[in-house]
Amino acid sequence: MTKDYAKMIDHTLLKAEATKEQVEKLCAEAKQYGFASVCVNPTWVKLSSELLQNTEVLVCTVIGFPLGANTPAVKAFEAKDAIANGAKEVDMVINIGALKDKNDELVQADIAAVVEAAKGSAIVKVIIETCLLTDEEKERACKLAVAAGADFVKTSTGFSTGGATAEDIALMRKTVGPDLGVKASGGVRSLEDMQKMVESGATRIGASSGVAIMNGLISDSQY
Repeated sequence: MTKDYAKMIDHTLLKAEATKEQVEKLCAEAKQYGFASVCVNPTWVKLSSELLQNTEVLVCTVIGFPLGANTPAVKAFEAKDAIANGAKEVDMVINIGALKDKNDELVQADIAAVVEAAKGSAIVKVIIETCLLTDEEKERACKLAVAAGADFVKTSTGFSTGGATAEDIALMRKTVGPDLGVKASGGVRSLEDMQKMVESGATRIGASSGVAIMNGLISDSQY
């Protein structure tokens, strides 16, 4: 396993029952292995930022998570608050119902509100929740993320009916082109899983199994 692979992993802990001790362990592991970031719920951003000060590990958080059904104003405020607490990356969930209603204007405005809130301070990853979408909807969501100025598209929250697949990563990469980031999250539990995602076009992996992946093991984690 190369150090380059470590730099592609967002070491993730998004469970509702996560404790301070678990977040501290997450940050310590991220420092040890040189992961790209820790991905935590907004309540843990400030602590994680303090623990990772003077390291290359960034703090990533989630916005409108996991349902995406908040209003654009709420998502923008949540992003600003997280950034003020030290977040350098924000992973926002789109308005999935609006996408299915073909209300593309709302979906794009929703993403753009977070992009504007994060401008100059954090990168924005757009979670489209692929397991709930048709291929046409996946393509449309990716195009709207590009139009709204996002930095990444991301497969999943890890809290719905399914996670990342190599097929979805390939479709997303084809849709957004070579320049936008593509993040695979949900169910990436082994080195083999990660390699499949990278070969399909992923540039970032969201996983709670980062340590297992780095050690070439298989984890039973679902995220």
